[in-house]
Amino acid sequence: MSSENTMTPYQEDFGNMIEAGFIAVKNLDEGAAHRLFHAANILKPESTAPMIGIGYIYLNKLQHKEAADLFEQVIDKEPDNDLATMFLGLSYVLSDDKQGEGEKLIKTTMKKTEDPAIQNLGKVALEWNEKDLKSENKKKFIL
Repeated sequence: MSSENTMTPYQEDFGNMIEAGFIAVKNLDEGAAHRLFHAANILKPESTAPMIGIGYIYLNKLQHKEAADLFEQVIDKEPDNDLATMFLGLSYVLSDDKQGEGEKLIKTTMKKTEDPAIQNLGKVALEWNEKDLKSENKKKFIL
């Protein structure tokens, strides 16, 4: 029996694994989040959702370079992925050398997307950037 046939009964669990992975990140359970995103990747290796999830783990740990690398890979595969683009913009605003590029990316994505959750994420990201990241307070947030 091939591994593809073995995985078939679990294909319907893919979305639940991705959602549970994001919940695990929110609950600061990095280990569970990694396991869930990796399991989802095994089920659907062609999907970029697990890669976005792992990038989100890095973003929450303020490891912006690692996060940006993953989001760039997603965008190479799916140029119209607004969530990955928004997360990439957020990763960039955390860096010293790409902060302006990140701000521009967030604004462009907010105009382009019709998804209210992504628009709201962009609004919050821009407010955070303006209030904390463009000032001396930035040193508190960057590792």
